Amino acid sequence: MSEQNQNTENENPEVLDAENEENTPPTYEELQERIAELEGMLQDEKLRALANEQNLNRRFQEELQKTHKFAAQNFAAEMLTVKDYLEMALQDQSGNFDAMKMGVSMTLDVLKKAFENTKIQEINPQKGDKLDPHQHHGMQEVEADDVETGAIVSLLKKGYTMHDRVLRPAMVTVAKANQPVENQS
Repeated sequence: MSEQNQNTENENPEVLDAENEENTPPTYEELQERIAELEGMLQDEKLRALANEQNLNRRFQEELQKTHKFAAQNFAAEMLTVKDYLEMALQDQSGNFDAMKMGVSMTLDVLKKAFENTKIQEINPQKGDKLDPHQHHGMQEVEADDVETGAIVSLLKKGYTMHDRVLRPAMVTVAKANQPVENQS
């Protein structure tokens, strides 16, 4: 007997049946079961992804609310020192004008530092600068021979920007055109 025939005779019939099952195509019912199983898995993944998206959106909304709520927190914390200094100045009964002036100057320095830290900058136009309606607010017009019509004559109140957004425009007086004097004869 050949070796190959001997191996075939010695093989277990159950092993042969398992090999035949692996080689046979699945039945229609088996395919339907597999499709249903895969659809269930897909539905689970879809639900997980949807829940994850909802959680991310909720967390984003919470962070956005916190950001809005505490946006001015750093600036407010720096303003506490300014408030403390002003209260101390009001409580001073010494009558020493120079000390009072020095205290106010120190308070202004703290305020300027707070502005710097929060990117608040002054709009401080000079005489002769052209009026910029985005940064300046013309409060009145005056006759001025030393600047051209429409130019800034004087600053009434400084303006301020924060990160290039105008918080308050500078309030200025603007040169108006000189009115010709009419001959009254």
